[in-house]
Parts: sequence; structure tokens; C-alpha cells
Amino acid sequence: MSNGSSSRSCTVPESRLAGFRTLLYKEVLRFWKVAFQTVLAPVINAMLFLLIFSHVLDRHVTVYGDIAYTAFLVPGLVMMSLLQNAFANSSSSLIQSKITGNIIFVLLPPLSYREFYAAYVIASMLRGLFVGAGVLLVSIPFVDLSIAAPGWALAFALMGSAILASLGVIAGIWADKFDQLAGFQNFLIMPLTMLSGVFYSLHSLPQLWQDVSHANPFFFMIDGFRYGFFGQSDVSPWLSLGVVSVCLMLLAALTLAMLARGYKLRA
Repeated sequence: MSNGSSSRSCTVPESRLAGFRTLLYKEVLRFWKVAFQTVLAPVINAMLFLLIFSHVLDRHVTVYGDIAYTAFLVPGLVMMSLLQNAFANSSSSLIQSKITGNIIFVLLPPLSYREFYAAYVIASMLRGLFVGAGVLLVSIPFVDLSIAAPGWALAFALMGSAILASLGVIAGIWADKFDQLAGFQNFLIMPLTMLSGVFYSLHSLPQLWQDVSHANPFFFMIDGFRYGFFGQSDVSPWLSLGVVSVCLMLLAALTLAMLARGYKLRA
């Protein structure tokens, strides 16, 4: 009797873990099998930004006193690419599953909503990190770049990708068609990333727009990430860390609440 009960107690968690691993593997394989589109294409897009902006502005703009504009630009492009692709992965996967009807095959297995959330978010973080690493690697021939505080850079890369992956899950659950998802991305994600200090320092803006930028959580992600490279930033890295941490906790809680209720997923 005791042997049977102990066997069941070992088997159930193991089977649930297998389900989580399978969903995670499926989500990673989904973007990796078309890596030319999901990883390489965003890297090429970021390089076009780097080549154009560095050619036009490198000799005319200095940032933080002695840092070349091209060097300043690279961490922003890395983080922008990372954030956008983390969002795109989870949101596109969910909306495609809902429209084609195969979301039922994800909902039927005995997966908890926490495992569901973790699988989609981790896979999206991996895609974002792959793209960000690719942008960083291909920029090496164009700029002399060092990493002053790698721990800070890694922390903001992980938290930033988790935030956008969570936003992607929310958008994928909320949207009923691709038009709604495109609106979410074009009118929220894209403006917030483009107006977050990727291409400029906050101190180059008028005071009004500096104040407006402080209401953009994407600014704190990119500014904190840039601190990891230069040891300098527009605001304190501890302030950025606090803002990003709070955003991550709030979005994770909201996403888990939606999944626990089965909002727009279960009939």
C-alpha cells in the first residue's frame, strides 16, 4: 500500500513536468524551425538601423561626454530587438492556435496555468535573447564595445524579455483576430520601444519630454541595459531595476489571473 502511494506521488509530478517540457519544446521548435524569419531577419533589420544612423549621426552626436554615438546605439538596438521579438513570439503563437483551433490540444493536457504561462514565456524569452545576442555579435565589427557591468545587462535582458513575453501572452489571449493583434503591436509596443531612448539620450530632450519618458517603462528597461555596457545611464540603474521589477510582477500576476480564469481560452 505504501509502495503504491509513494509510486503515485512520484509519477504525477513527473508527468506534469513532462507536459511542461513538451509544451516548452514545441514553442521553441516553432520559432527555431523558421529561424531565418524569426531570428535572422530581425538581426538584419537592426543592422540596417545601425548602419544608417551611425553613418548619418556618428560624427555629429556625442553621448555621455566621450562615448561614440555608434557605441551608444548598439545596446539600444539589442534591447529593442529583444523586446519586440519576445512579444512577437508568444502573441503570434497564441493567436495562431486560437484561430486554427489547435489551442484545444494545449488546453486538454493536465497542465496548470502556471506551467502554461512558464512554457510560453520561457520560449519567448529564448527567442528574444537569441535575436539580441545575434544583433550584438554582428555589431562587433562596426564598434569597439565593452561591457562594464555584465550582471546588470543580463538582469535587464532577462526581465525585459519576460515582461514583453507576458504582454505577448496577454495580447494573444485578448485578440480574436490578427488585426487586433497588429493594432496592439503597432499602437502600443512599437511606439513604446521607439520612444524609449533607443536612438537618443533622455538628456537631449526638452524637460517636458523627459518627464513624459519617465512614464514609459520601456525607457527604464533600455536605460538599465545600457548601464550594463557603459556604467553610465540617464537615470539611476537602481530606479530602473525597481520600475522594471514592479512591471514584471504586475504583468505576471495579470497574465496568471487571466489564465486561471480561462479568459477567452475556455468556453
